[in-house]
Amino acid sequence: MLGLAFHPDYEVNGLFYVNYIADNPLRNVISQFSVSSEDPTEADADSEVILLEFEQPHPFHNGGQLVFGPNEWFLYISVGDGGHDSEDNAQDLSNLFGSILRIDVDNPQGGNNYGIPSDNPFFGNMSGFREEIYAYGLRNPWRISFDPVTGDLWTGDVGDATLEEIDIVEKGKNYGWPIMEGTNCFDPPSGCDMSGLELPIWEYGRNKGRSIIGGFVYRGSEFSELEGKFIYGDFVSGRVWALSLDGLTATENTQLLRFANVDSFVITSFGIDEQNGLYVTGFDGNIYRLIRNEDL
Repeated sequence: MLGLAFHPDYEVNGLFYVNYIADNPLRNVISQFSVSSEDPTEADADSEVILLEFEQPHPFHNGGQLVFGPNEWFLYISVGDGGHDSEDNAQDLSNLFGSILRIDVDNPQGGNNYGIPSDNPFFGNMSGFREEIYAYGLRNPWRISFDPVTGDLWTGDVGDATLEEIDIVEKGKNYGWPIMEGTNCFDPPSGCDMSGLELPIWEYGRNKGRSIIGGFVYRGSEFSELEGKFIYGDFVSGRVWALSLDGLTATENTQLLRFANVDSFVITSFGIDEQNGLYVTGFDGNIYRLIRNEDL
């Protein structure tokens, strides 16, 4: 299971959405479920409605985050490039790989269990491009989130050999993979054509980590000094940073903490509560809340 999102009108309709991997064949499945009519703390296991599924060439680079837009009720889905030897997928608009998708779960169309927003960048195209695509050219967008104040869509995109990157995702833009890795040429390794490609707002190298975990722009009340900063981490190094911005330009990157034993705890995702308090999860099965040192 890669992602879960509650419908913005969940209190009324009881609907939520999951993104998971299934076998035979190996594939991504994005489904709708309903809360149980008898127990509000349980899901109805028989209520699944499959919205979208597509085969995966390899069992990694799956992306998988699900989020609803803050100003409209469209569902955004992060999808990786499919893994090694599949890099060119991210520049091929005839498939869904290496992209952020955007679908309308409330207005099914065309025999599907979802619709295509009419302002999607490739809506109605005659070139065979997938109309679900909102933005593309990503390697493995591991965690996406919206800033509820600005409406900006953020992602951490996992690098290959040298760089991890942070992008603010905008409609129709190409984020470069595999032509570029961060701000470097990747394929070809030099002299690549950068025209029409969107560069990351921040990147870091192997001296800091090697698998970015995207987080959230902080809008909570506990840490006024973090207001408006993008909080994110690294799977391998265990570092957590706060990225400061001036508009859409990164100005300062501050390390907040580092998990000392990355063998027993590795960061897999961040989360927020109803008050925008910040949480982090890992493979140890626990959820941790960010607090100040003096609160320990």
